[in-house]
Amino acid sequence: MAAELVAAVDVGMTVEQIKASQMGMKALGAGIAVGLTGIGTGIAEMGIGSAAVGAVAENKDMFGLALLFTVIPETIVIFGLVVGLLLLFL
Repeated sequence: MAAELVAAVDVGMTVEQIKASQMGMKALGAGIAVGLTGIGTGIAEMGIGSAAVGAVAENKDMFGLALLFTVIPETIVIFGLVVGLLLLFL
């Protein structure tokens, strides 16, 4: 609280403006966390999905393994979502 008051005096902003700015930065960080993990997962799925389709086309028994390999990168988005929620609510 004391750091907020010192920042308010130094910059000339009120405490309410500083808190609003901090909440905006938290939202921006959460959005970046979820967005970049989504992009990374999409790039990973691009290669894995095409290889999985090719493997299943050649051998139908590979479907379970291909599905598993396709689902693994999607956990990255879940981690990004967890980080985003932690940023917003903690």
